[in-house]
This record gives sequence, C-alpha cells and structure tokens, in this order.
Amino acid sequence: MKILDVLEEEAVLVNLKARDKKGAIEELVAPVARISGIEDDILVRVLLDRERLGSTGIGNGIGIPHGKLKDLDRLLLGFGLSRKGIDFESMDGRPTHLFFLLVTPENSTGLHLKLLANISKILKNEAFKKRLFAATQPSDIIDAIKEHEDAF
Repeated sequence: MKILDVLEEEAVLVNLKARDKKGAIEELVAPVARISGIEDDILVRVLLDRERLGSTGIGNGIGIPHGKLKDLDRLLLGFGLSRKGIDFESMDGRPTHLFFLLVTPENSTGLHLKLLANISKILKNEAFKKRLFAATQPSDIIDAIKEHEDAF
C-alpha cells in the first residue's frame, strides 16, 4: 500500500502552529476528522491513549502518531510540518518537525504495520526529508511523496 493511496491533499498541513504534543495532535486531527466525518475528540482520544503507552516521536525530527479505532471502515492519514519544531517527547529529546498521523480500523493490524513501515522507510532518506521541510503548500508534499514512492 502506498502512502498516496490514503493521504488526501486536504489532510496535509504545511505550517503547524502547535507548541506541544496535545496541540499538535489536535491540529493534525482537524482535517482528517473533517474528511472522514469522525468527531475530532474521538480521534484525539485514540491518539493520546496510544501516546500514553510511549511516544510516537521516533527521533530525527519525525513523529508518527497512530492508533486504532473500532468500527472505522478505512485508513485515515494526515501529514503536518512544523518549521519551529514541537516537543513531542521524542526518543532523542529533539523537536519534531515532520508528522504523519495514522488511524486504522481496529482489526487491520497488517495494513497498519505496512503503512507505518512505508512511512518509516521513506523518512530515512535525508534528501526527501529536506524536500518535505521546504514545502510551502500541500501540493508540494503530495508531489514529493509521489516522486519518492514512484522511484521504488
């Protein structure tokens, strides 16, 4: 499964304003909730519950907040860019700049893990991360992901 099979341009934010983890999750959730028709607070709760198990700030400026939701019928994905960085309690203690938010149906462990693996894989490419960081509009993010995914 490719990232762009799930990520809609409307769920891409290139100028996150949040300064902390909860604020970042709330901001990232807003367009995903609008697109999916699921209430913001339900998605925020699922993601914050997962964060209590351990931070999804994986380090190197990357955060992948994710969770599972009962009765969800499809994967939900969002992207956010914070230029200043957010304290996301990352493993390396550094600010987080690039976020992929993922919510999957409760019974879709395989899809959940596959998409997480794909996201992690592409974010290991430093040139790709720099291109994401340089984005000024959502279409820049979509184009960068498309070109990177097409190369594999």
